[in-house]
Order: sequence, then C-alpha cells, then structure tokens
Amino acid sequence: MAHLGTGRGRALAVPVGLALTASLAFLPAVAASAAPLGNTAGTAAAATPDTSGPKLSYVANLTAYGTVKQAKKSIERAGGTVVTAYEQIGVVVAHSQNPDFAKQLRAQRSLFVSVGATRTAPLSVVQTTEEGTTQQLSAADAAKAAAQAEPGQEPLEANQWDLRAIRADEAHKINDGSPDVTVGVIDTGVDDTHPDLAPNFSKGQSANCVGGVADTSEGAWRPYPDGSDHGTHVAGTIAAPRNGIGVSGVAPGVKVAAIKVSEPGTSLFFTEAVVCGFMFAAEKGIEVTNNSYYVDPWLYNCKSDDDQKALVEALTRATKFAERKGVLSVASAGNSNHDLASHAIVDDSSPDDTTPVPRTIDPHECLDLPTQLPGVVTVSATGDKGFKSYYSSYGLGVVDVAAPGGDKYQVPATPDANGRVLSTVPGGGYGYKQGTSMAGPHVAGVAALLKSAHPSATPSQLQAMLKAQATKAACPEKVYDATGTLVDATTCTSKWGQTGYYGYGVVDALKAVK
Repeated sequence: MAHLGTGRGRALAVPVGLALTASLAFLPAVAASAAPLGNTAGTAAAATPDTSGPKLSYVANLTAYGTVKQAKKSIERAGGTVVTAYEQIGVVVAHSQNPDFAKQLRAQRSLFVSVGATRTAPLSVVQTTEEGTTQQLSAADAAKAAAQAEPGQEPLEANQWDLRAIRADEAHKINDGSPDVTVGVIDTGVDDTHPDLAPNFSKGQSANCVGGVADTSEGAWRPYPDGSDHGTHVAGTIAAPRNGIGVSGVAPGVKVAAIKVSEPGTSLFFTEAVVCGFMFAAEKGIEVTNNSYYVDPWLYNCKSDDDQKALVEALTRATKFAERKGVLSVASAGNSNHDLASHAIVDDSSPDDTTPVPRTIDPHECLDLPTQLPGVVTVSATGDKGFKSYYSSYGLGVVDVAAPGGDKYQVPATPDANGRVLSTVPGGGYGYKQGTSMAGPHVAGVAALLKSAHPSATPSQLQAMLKAQATKAACPEKVYDATGTLVDATTCTSKWGQTGYYGYGVVDALKAVK
C-alpha cells in the first residue's frame, strides 16, 4: 500500500544530505500554482520516438538555467506529453511510452538535473501504513463507552486513552485551537460528510491530487467508494470537534482539509500526486500537513538509482517549497520495526506496484519518503503503557518525537480495553486502528495547537517547540515484540538527549497551549 500506517514519522533531526541544490535559489519565481499544460501533441523531430513501451509517469527536475518552455519541447521530442509543471521548484510531470524517455532527457545535462519514472507498472498506487485492519466500533460498545463518559467528555472519549496520554484532555480546558489554523491530511481522502468532521472541514483547502493536477470539484477529496478509511480516521484524530458527538480530536477547534493522493483500486501513493499535495497545501495557506504513508513504489529510494534519485529530488523540492511558504510537515516513521539509523535494512517489498525484488539498503543513502526529508517531523508510535509500539520503526537522530499510535498488546483500562486508537471512519461510524499512521496525526494536532498559540511561528520554530515541550522518555528495559512477548529492549540507543525509540520524547498537548 502507499503504506498507510507506515506513518513514516518523518521528523528527521539529522541531515540526510538532501538539501536543495543551491541553484534552486535562482529558479524563476512565478505564482504558487501548478500550470496544467495538457497533453500536447509531440513536436516533429529528426526521428520518430519509440512508443513500444508501457505508458509511465515521470518527474523531470530542471537545472537553474532550464525553463519549462525548453523542457516541454524536449519532452515532446522524446515522445512524452507534459501533464503539469511547477515552475516555482523546477519540476515537470510527464507521461511517455518511450522506453528510453528518461535516458534521452538525462543526456541533456544543461536542462535536467534528474529524470525518473514514478512507478514500474503502466499507468492504471502513495501508500498508507497501518498495522492490521480497522475494528469497527459496535453500537453496544459505543453505548457502553457513553455510559461511562464523565461530564464534559465526548460520548466515546472514555475509550480515547491516547488523548490522555498526551494530556490533550487537559489542554482542551484551556484552548481547543484556532479555526484560523488548518491541518492538511495528505492521504486517501476524507469523508467530510461525517457528523464528527463536517463542522471543522475546510472545503476550500481540499482537493484530489491523483495524477499530479489538483481537482477541487465538490467531493473530489472524498475516499473512493471502495477505497480506504485511512484518511478519514487520521482526520478525526486531528480535529474531530467537541460537539457532543462521538470522539474528540487532539485539536478540536482547528480546521482540517483533505488532499487525496491515493490511486483508485490500489491506494498507492505516487510521486506526482504527493508533489501536487505539498504544492497545493503551500498555495492554499495550510499550516500543517500530516503524511501517514510512504511514497510508492519504493519503500526506500536510493540516490544511486537514476529513477529513485529523481523522486527524492522532486519531493525534496516540494517539501522545502512548502516549508518556505509556512507549512510544517509531519510524517510517520513506518510500521516495519526498522532501525532507520542503521546501515543495513532488508527491503523485500519494493517495488510494490509490480514484483518486489529483495535488496539490502542503507537508510542513510536510500530514503523513506517523505519521512526522511529535511525539515519533516518524523514520528514513532507508542502504546498505552508508554512502550514503543511493537511494529514502529525507530532510529536515533532520525525520529524527532513520539506519540500514541496504538498497540494491541498494551491494553488500557478503558471500557473497550482496546489498545488501538479510536477515531472516525467513512459513513458516520467509528473504528480502531493502530500504526505510526495513527501517531502522526497526534503530532500534527499538537503542532496545530502550537500554531494557534503562536500564529507567527515558522515551521522550524514549531518543530523546535514540539521537541522542547516533549515529555522525555528513556530507553525502556523491555518492549513487546510482534508476538506480544516482552523482550529486552536491546535495539534502543540514546545520545544527545534523545533516544532511538522516542526521539526527544512524547509530545505534550497541555504544554502547547500554556
């Protein structure tokens, strides 16, 4: 999948060597919106381009001296058509059936820095990360929770151990967050008709970015009829209002927007859609984005590979542009229980749109996107007992902060005794999920509370406050493994006031509003 729940906590505190090239500072400045250029007919060339290959999508990253006009001509000569261009960051999205399309463009070194296919299968999946399927909340369980709700609580809040773990319930007595702050959920879409989401939903900041061009028509941002409930669940954790219905979000007074980037049928998240998502968020004045997925088809993108290198470059440019426009990006660390600070990880799931080929990668050189991009807040997951969730990836100097993501083995003293995270699902219902995808929105919600309290704070200042206010957590002696057995926590390391499991600590909503 686009790996929902992967929640690749992209809050990298350590440089990953992906800073934008200095030349980007000299790219021509234009309006902050993508320029759809349509499917232009190929220009006559000395030789007719080969069109015998599968139709693939590509990103082409321009040099400081290249222009979109020049790129368009070169793309057409190579047998491609331009889908859209982001002149602000020098990234062009194109389609082509020429097997040598990327190779021919790469040869034009004065025009293109890198060119790469965004998938290995023909056009027909950005993935989210979750650990297990959704457990729907039954009417009987809902009634049981409502019967135990205390005065001032939402009907299902007794089951929300996660709010209490970060003191969000106490924060709400002081400040629910400002409606002037919006969190953009870059995900599988959000059901804005849900009664526990509708009051805080921002249609004017929502879109469907699948394919690389933002569609803002009514309802385009909603999940596909047969699609994932992932984005809707994430949205509820962030901003479900205190309205006497269902659950409460971490920041129940802020707005939430949906930016759908998952393909129909597969729920995969491809680079062109995610780039569109970040650029749209920047254009629409969104303050925080939540990214509980990894960009398909590669779990890790190696800069030694020409295609993967181009994907890293395009996404780096997009996230840095969004940051310059005031957007703080929060990402999940992933559900593979990988040490992102190690030098060898077995990736046996890539590419996930065709046939995976097992490989051993170094996460210092092969990056989990967008989690390991500079400026992105990387989040690991914890359970009710405060232990790292058994599935959560981690890494000293990679994970920035931790937050509740749920853990079926860490059972809370709640009416349902369910260690997963309860939130909204399409159709007006509620369900439990676990994954770093569920941890990320807790951090995005706290970031929204911070932005509400400090409207002029920059993304880097918000990230610094998240870390400074986090509740320090030392490496535990024990941790649950995938079988539910308590084992020695030998994989946790600490240094510089951080740990590999929790980064700077578990986020604190109460400190954010004080």
